Amino acid sequence: MIVTRAPGKLFIAGEYAVVSPAEPAVLVAVDRCITVRLTESEDAGRIHSSEYGRAPLVWRREQGGEAIVVEHRPADYVLSAISTVEELCASRGASPRYFDLDISSELDDADGRKFGLGSSAAVTVATVAALDEFYALGLSAAERFKLALLATIAIAPNASGGDLAASTFGGWIRYSSPDRAALRAHREAHGVASALECSEWAGSGVRRITPPESLRLLVGWTGSPASTEHLVKRVHTPGEAKPRPFTSFAAESRSLVDDLVAACDADDPEKALKTIRAARTLLQRLGESSGSLIETEALEHLCEIAEAQGAAAKPSGAGGGDCGIALTREDSGTTEAILTGWAAHGIRHLGLGTHREEGDIDEF
Repeated sequence: MIVTRAPGKLFIAGEYAVVSPAEPAVLVAVDRCITVRLTESEDAGRIHSSEYGRAPLVWRREQGGEAIVVEHRPADYVLSAISTVEELCASRGASPRYFDLDISSELDDADGRKFGLGSSAAVTVATVAALDEFYALGLSAAERFKLALLATIAIAPNASGGDLAASTFGGWIRYSSPDRAALRAHREAHGVASALECSEWAGSGVRRITPPESLRLLVGWTGSPASTEHLVKRVHTPGEAKPRPFTSFAAESRSLVDDLVAACDADDPEKALKTIRAARTLLQRLGESSGSLIETEALEHLCEIAEAQGAAAKPSGAGGGDCGIALTREDSGTTEAILTGWAAHGIRHLGLGTHREEGDIDEF
């Protein structure tokens, strides 16, 4: 049996802007994971997951090829990951084999409600890692990330890939996205193997950052799920009834991400707190200008409770529900007051830590 794990993620800054090529964001990998267990099988492959109900998802190959044929369910991120890796295997002359996957998650609650921690990305990354080991491909971390992104944008073309990078590399990272439309077109024209090495990755990248040691990250869950894909599409393609988002958003977001990275590099907690507060304001302005509810009432309560205790807080990711974050001084003695206030407003403290860093980050 092959067992792989990939962590969930949280956005710290740079949401929405990061969907544009080369625009940066700061993310952190959290210490809750998706686990994939792979065992070889014959005649067909099966994917066991609570997401698919009690019966497993069954897949087979088209006669004489690597294309995946699914029974009982349309294609999703796991199947796209399988197809993408197996296309690479075929280009390297590897013989296809069947296998079963058993998937379990720490990224939702006992009732199956997702916390908004990037479960789709985590399961994609873990599946790619399992198949890398199964087929003995010897992929680097950067190659696994690239395959995961190619698989993801086949399902969700606008996905930035930031969550995939956090799940692949762990720790705190600064991430900037490639041109995913160009990557999709290159893969369709030239295949996966060529897409791994093509020039369309220019402008993207990942680097590690270390947050100020004197700050603690608190994560609150509002209990209300949100659709990142829907919110991002709404903000970036506003309808006739609402104005377009302000044109300086990307530039202001980039400046804030750079300020946050600089604060982390310098171990400057005051600058980090100031930047998080400014990032919240920027998201509020984006919501107002686009007519989108990024900061819900519950997220507003989360932020205001933390701010009242001297912390800095903001929605994490697309907003509209899911999680908010707060950075507070380790020595401030305010953590208990924040958590008590959150609980009084039905906000659940998730008690997340940082997932360990996973080796060196390769150049793209």
